[in-house]
Amino acid sequence: MALSYYIYYRVDAKNFATAKQRIQALLDGVRTTTGVSGRLLKKRDEPTLWMEVFENIKNSDNFERTLDRLVKELNATEFLQTGTGRHVECFED
Repeated sequence: MALSYYIYYRVDAKNFATAKQRIQALLDGVRTTTGVSGRLLKKRDEPTLWMEVFENIKNSDNFERTLDRLVKELNATEFLQTGTGRHVECFED
C-alpha cells in the first residue's frame, strides 16, 4: 500500500523569499534521501496558504524520519505565521 502526504501551513507574507528557499531545500533533501519527489502548491486567491505534496510513499517510517529531520535542520517553521504550524495529513490508496 502506498501513502500520500499533504502538509499545509500559513506563511508570513514578509517571509515568502526565505520560505521558498527553505522549502525547496526540504524538497531536494527528501528527494535525495528517499527518492520521493515532492511538490509545493500555493492556494489560489490565498497566497499565504502553502502545501507540500508527497505521493506514492512506500516506506513511511523512513519518509517521516527524513521529513522530520529536514524540517528541524532547515528550521522550516521559522517563516510561518505566528501561532500556526505545519499540519500533516496522510492518505492511503
